[in-house]
Amino acid sequence: MNYRDHAAEGGHPPPEYPAIFMRAATSLGADGATLAVPHNSCQLDYEAELAVIIGTRGHRIARTAALDHVFGYAVFNDISVRDFQKKSSQWTMGKNFDGTGILGPTLVTAERMCLRGAAGPAITSRLNGQTMQSSNTREMIFGVAEAIALISDVMTLEPGDIIAMGTPAGVGFAQTPPRWLTPGDEITIEISGMARNRYTFRRPAERQRLDRPADWQTGRFGWQKAGVGNRTPIEASRTIW
Repeated sequence: MNYRDHAAEGGHPPPEYPAIFMRAATSLGADGATLAVPHNSCQLDYEAELAVIIGTRGHRIARTAALDHVFGYAVFNDISVRDFQKKSSQWTMGKNFDGTGILGPTLVTAERMCLRGAAGPAITSRLNGQTMQSSNTREMIFGVAEAIALISDVMTLEPGDIIAMGTPAGVGFAQTPPRWLTPGDEITIEISGMARNRYTFRRPAERQRLDRPADWQTGRFGWQKAGVGNRTPIEASRTIW
């Protein structure tokens, strides 16, 4: 919950400290792919987010130096399975269904991002062409530099780590009635200055393992491997938040 309006639509006050969770490698998926809706839940939801890709290793990074550790930015859809997310106070299960963290398709390097810390671009989600979320990264409670400082105060950040920066209001569970993703739906995430992120959904009976396409690479990071471990300069190592 890193946007005040999203916290409010979920019935929560703005957090004084961010809620942090981790995503496993198998939970990541490629832009443009097709995902089966879960066989064990109908509460599949979208979340438009800014992703921050770490470029240099750091621990206990000062906020004033945090942006020097950023390699670039990308579009992220933090697709969540809400009933599993709410089974406990830990969100891990609802955030780690296979292929539900949609990253890309391109990365914008920090040098090419006109707005320092990516504060200012519009962020939008569209479901079958209808705008569901419309906000601005300037509305984040914890900005990129503050997030890096807070996370690195606890854990060492490695090159290729991905920090997803939270979503604004307008997610499916907050609609009346709730609008869950169903077979045939297409969800598009867009952040100004970046390529659009698209994903479609199919029935559970057609499930199969998602293979990351070979072109799911940008700059010097190969995003095919994103689990804890595999920490080389050319691989993403973790998805945080």
